[in-house]
Amino acid sequence: MFIAIAAVSLAIGIVNALSGAQDAAWRGDSSDVGKRLFWELSSIVVILLLLPMLVLAMRRMRCAGALMRVWIGVAALLGFSALHITGMVWIRKLALWLAGGAYDFHFSLATVLYEFRKDSVAVFLIGSTLWLLESRRELKSVATSIPPAPAGPQRSPPPDLIWLRDGTSRIRVVPRDILWVASAGNYIEYSLADGTQHLIRGTLAMAESELSRLGIVRVHRTKLANLDRVSSLDLRPSGDFELTFDNGQTLGGSRRYRPAVVSLGAGRQSRETPADRRTNEKTL
Repeated sequence: MFIAIAAVSLAIGIVNALSGAQDAAWRGDSSDVGKRLFWELSSIVVILLLLPMLVLAMRRMRCAGALMRVWIGVAALLGFSALHITGMVWIRKLALWLAGGAYDFHFSLATVLYEFRKDSVAVFLIGSTLWLLESRRELKSVATSIPPAPAGPQRSPPPDLIWLRDGTSRIRVVPRDILWVASAGNYIEYSLADGTQHLIRGTLAMAESELSRLGIVRVHRTKLANLDRVSSLDLRPSGDFELTFDNGQTLGGSRRYRPAVVSLGAGRQSRETPADRRTNEKTL
């Protein structure tokens, strides 16, 4: 920050010196560029020496109320201008005295106001720059002070849920809890693993279209079964079959829908008699 402000101030001082020398040449006056550069550099040195005072004032203003900010700003401006004028005058006097010359500031109200006007612009520009830099520093500090959220354990996505309308109420059911669904006239009956049953108005075809993606398939003209809950399959010589669920309940299926459960019976065919196997194959 200090180097940046020093570089900008030096650039402004050089431009001012060259511009002043050019203006003096056009007026027919002395255009000593070296002397004008010395005047500008003596001013810049004092400004940089007073920079900590502006930094302190700016930080006090950030922590103060609106009225107090005004008082701090006015005090900083008056103090900066007074010290700047005094410092650059004495640097010039000392340097010229060492060189065997003399420096006359031409002290007057007009001269002081002339310098004060330039100091006001300098204080405003430097103070605004410091304010922006301090704001950026605070934002960065806040951002780095917030610890990253700890990586929690990976949670598996929630299972698919279905909603059943039981009379005037709606019931949320996990498909895993369904054992079978049976047609009952204008209604369909959901039988759950805990023994609960829900009678829902609708058709078995509508339920089948919704539940088939969840492994609940038709095993009878009037029944759907959850194959994920089947623990054993009993294939009958007639082609019909019986499903036993993991809670011990059973459900019969018809030979028309036997292909839907053939994969379940693949591991159990070794328990069938040769006669039963021939009968089953003939039925299929």
